[in-house]
Parts: sequence; structure tokens; C-alpha cells
Amino acid sequence: MMTATYSVLGMTCQGCANSVIKAIAAAAPGAQTVVDLEAKQISVEGCDDQAVIAQAVDDAGFEFAGSV
Repeated sequence: MMTATYSVLGMTCQGCANSVIKAIAAAAPGAQTVVDLEAKQISVEGCDDQAVIAQAVDDAGFEFAGSV
């Protein structure tokens, strides 16, 4: 399964990371998300639809900044 890494702006704490993880889980059931707060990036395995991930990040209140 492919893993895609994206830049997400506005995440500053573990609470932010949890919000993003929950939003992606709701939008793409079965996808696994790992957040790197320091790099402001997320890695998503199990969903290769960038539009779904971008919408989930936006819905969580953060700025999706594209693929890394």
C-alpha cells in the first residue's frame, strides 16, 4: 500500500495532530495517518485520493499545502 506525505500548515500541538487524524479517519476509513508536528507534515497510508485528504484537513481547520 502506498504512503503519501503532505504538508499541513497550522498544526502546533498534539491536539492539532489528533484533530487532523480524526478528520482523515472519518473521510477515509481504514487510512492510517502519522503526524510529524516538527516538519508540519502528515503521512497517510491507505488513501491515495489527495482531494479527500485535502478536504479532511480543511474541515479540521488546518491548511492543506500539497504533496511533499
